[in-house]
Amino acid sequence: MTTPRPDIGGWYRLDGSALFEVVALDEDDGTVEIQYFDGTVEEMDIEDWEAQWDDGALEAAEAPEDWSGSVDVDEEDDTAAHGGKAEDREVRASGYEGIDLFE
Repeated sequence: MTTPRPDIGGWYRLDGSALFEVVALDEDDGTVEIQYFDGTVEEMDIEDWEAQWDDGALEAAEAPEDWSGSVDVDEEDDTAAHGGKAEDREVRASGYEGIDLFE
């Protein structure tokens, strides 16, 4: 059985517990850059990838439902990014009302 190529954006599990995502693949250097769910970034040799896959220590996994573990997003940041609270939206200016574009 052939070892699958590391898929950028793919999620994998190491030794049955440590969940990580492949974030980069450098075929010239022979390395795979991985980011664990907690945000830790490491580099792995492609030879190590293949050996761990063949040994069964490395396996494909589903992406976590809570993706915020590795990106360190606070609830306040997430709320602001999605338009904030309803009362905050009422304070903002509304569109282009009152602007005469042909002056």
